[in-house]
Amino acid sequence: MPQLILAYRSHNLSASIDLLKAIRSGQIGVVRAALDAGAPVELNDGQGDPGLPLGIACFLGHADIVRELVMRGAKVNLPNNSSPTSPLSMALRGKRKEIVELLIELGTEVPAGTALGLTDRELLLARWRAQHHAANLSPAANKTDLPVFEEIDMPRCYGTDTAVLDAEMIRAARQMDKKS
Repeated sequence: MPQLILAYRSHNLSASIDLLKAIRSGQIGVVRAALDAGAPVELNDGQGDPGLPLGIACFLGHADIVRELVMRGAKVNLPNNSSPTSPLSMALRGKRKEIVELLIELGTEVPAGTALGLTDRELLLARWRAQHHAANLSPAANKTDLPVFEEIDMPRCYGTDTAVLDAEMIRAARQMDKKS
């Protein structure tokens, strides 16, 4: 029995090392293979803080790996998202604006006063995507609480003034903020 436990730990450690190497090198196929082989999606760093794989992917700017890890259960929120090892902090330290946007889209709670490096428009769009994504994921969600967005398909409309559409998007986002 002790040999079985030791073999399991050895296999699990090997899969974890393979996962971290694949994340560092940006190899999404190898990341998937390591996770399929049993590597845990949540690993603690050297100080015992959770989320090492996601933190590395955020710091290095591997959006596809961030999505894969979150899809497989990695947590985008820590009890304190302003801690230096949170996925958001790691993306900010790595100066990965696109990962900051992605994390917000995936549901990261942004601590008050955090400088994200995003324009108001980018932040608004990321928050809208987060709400839209959450609504699509949970069929039991109360759909009446969500704003209604009309999707407009305008092929070959050159020179169209989109200021009205932008104003409507901003108005809808402000209404969403008031509800939260």
